[in-house]
Amino acid sequence: MFAKTNLFTVTILIVLVLAAARCGAPQPELATQQETAAKTHEEEHQPTAGDHTAKMPALEAVTLADGEKLKVVATTSIVADVVKNIGGDKIDLTTLLPIGTDPHTFNPAPADLAAVADAHVVFANGMGLEEFLDEMVKNAGGDAIVIQVSAGVETRQLDEAEGEQHEAENHRHKGADPHTWTSPANVKVFVHNIEHTLSALDPANSEIFEAKAKVYEAQLDELDTWVKTQIDTIPAENRELVTDHTAFGYYADRYGLEQVGAVIPSFSSAAESSAKELANLEDAIKAYQVKAIFVGTSVNPSLSERVADDTGVKLVTLYTGSLGQTGSGVESYLAYIRYNTRAIVEALK
Repeated sequence: MFAKTNLFTVTILIVLVLAAARCGAPQPELATQQETAAKTHEEEHQPTAGDHTAKMPALEAVTLADGEKLKVVATTSIVADVVKNIGGDKIDLTTLLPIGTDPHTFNPAPADLAAVADAHVVFANGMGLEEFLDEMVKNAGGDAIVIQVSAGVETRQLDEAEGEQHEAENHRHKGADPHTWTSPANVKVFVHNIEHTLSALDPANSEIFEAKAKVYEAQLDELDTWVKTQIDTIPAENRELVTDHTAFGYYADRYGLEQVGAVIPSFSSAAESSAKELANLEDAIKAYQVKAIFVGTSVNPSLSERVADDTGVKLVTLYTGSLGQTGSGVESYLAYIRYNTRAIVEALK
C-alpha cells in the first residue's frame, strides 16, 4: 500500500515539474492581427491556373500610422476611377494624367515625380501604354510598387486582318494591344488586381475593399449585358469600325464588331501614317461602305478630318484614353462605356 502511494506521489510530482517547465519555456511570439489578416489574405489569393494574380508581385502589409491612409497613385483617369470605386475613402488617391490627356504622349511634371516618390503603390494600365512610367519611377527613387492592372487580361495583337492599310514590317505595329479598358469584362480583371493589392498592403481594411470590389464587379456585369443588347441593334452589314488609332479592338472583339482600319494603324496615337497607308484606308472605307470614322477626344483630329473629307464619311467623337471633364456626363468609367456605346450605335445604325 505504501509503495503504491509513493508511486502515485512521484507521478504527480513529475507531471507538475513538466508543466512548470513548459510554462517557463519561451513561447513563440504571437502574430499581430494585421499580420494574421495579411497571411490569410495571401493564402486565399494564391495563384492558380488562370488566376489573374499569377502575374502580380509579392506584396507585404505596409506600416501605417494612426489615421494614415495608403498613398495611391493611378496613371490615367480611367484607372483612377476603378481604384476609387474599390479604395473609397480608405485611400489617399492621386491621378497623374489630367483629364483629356493622351496617355501615349504624356510628359510628367516635377510634381508628378514627387507624388510617385511618396506613394505606397502606383496603379498603371501597363502593356506599354504609359511609356513614361519606368523612367519616372527611376527618377522618383525607384522604390514605388507598380501594379499593372491589366495583368491577367488575355491580350490581343494587331494583325493584317484589322487594317489592310498598314505595313506589317513597321515596328510600331508590334506587341500587345494596351487598350484593355475598352471592355468591361477586362476591367473586372483590373478590379481583382486592385482589390488584391489594396487588401495585401492594408489588411485592416481588406473586408471593405473586398465588399466594394464585389459591388463594382456586379455593376460591370450589368454594363456588359447592356452593351451587348445595344450593339445587337446594329445591322450586321454595318458593324465595321474605323478609328483614329487601333484603340477599340477589345471592344470590337467582345461585342461582335470588326475593326477594319485606323487612320494611324498603330496602338499608339503618337505614331504616324504613310501616304500608302492612308490611301489603303480610304479604299477600305469605300469597299466596306463604312458609315463613320471614330476619333478620340484626347488626340489631334486633323488627319482623321482629312480622311473624312476625302471619303465623305462623318466624324464621330468617342472617349478613348481619358474620362470627360466635369459636366460632360462622362466622369466615370461606367458612363464612359455608355457614352461610347450610344455614339457607336447611333452612327452605325
